[in-house]
Amino acid sequence: MTTLVAAEAASPQHDGQPNVRLATPADDSFVEDLQAIAFGPGRFARTAFRVRERFPIDPGLSLIAEVDGTPCGSVWMTPISVGGMKGYLLGPLATHPNFRKRGAGKLLAREVSKLALSRGEGHFVLLVGDQDYYCPLGWEITTPGNIEFPGPVDTSRVLLLAEDKSLAKSLKGAIAAFDAGQ
Repeated sequence: MTTLVAAEAASPQHDGQPNVRLATPADDSFVEDLQAIAFGPGRFARTAFRVRERFPIDPGLSLIAEVDGTPCGSVWMTPISVGGMKGYLLGPLATHPNFRKRGAGKLLAREVSKLALSRGEGHFVLLVGDQDYYCPLGWEITTPGNIEFPGPVDTSRVLLLAEDKSLAKSLKGAIAAFDAGQ
C-alpha cells in the first residue's frame, strides 16, 4: 500500500497526534500525490511555483508530518532573498484531507520556520497564504506591492515571519537567489 493510499484509508477520528520529521527521497511520491490532491493541476501556474522553479527547495528544510507513522502532510522551504536580505519562501504546505483539523499543518509551518531561522543565515520566512491561518502563528501582513514576485499574487496574502517585527512593513524588492544579497 502506498503512503498516500494509507493516508486515505486512515480514519479521520484517529486519536494520534502529529509529529514531524525530515523528508527523505522515499517520500517523493507521497508529496507529489499530496500536492496534486491539495492544489490540483493548476498548482504549476501559481506564482509561488514559479519561484520554486527558479530557486530550488532546500531538502534540509523539507518536512513530513506523520500520525502514528502514517505520512499526512508536507512542507517545503525555498531559500530566497528580497532587497538583498536572505530569507525563505514557505510552501507548498499541504495536509491530507483525512488528517485536517489536527494541527499537522500548523506544526509543519512552525517547525520548518524555526528550523530555517535557527540556521542564522536568513532573516525572514515569507509565504502567500490565508491571514486567518498564519497570522495567529506569528506571520504579519507585508506592505502591499513591496515584494515583487515573478507573476501575479494577491498582495493581501503575502505574509512574513521575522524576529524583527518591523521587517513585514519595510522589506522591499524583487525575489532573487538566496546568495544575491548580504
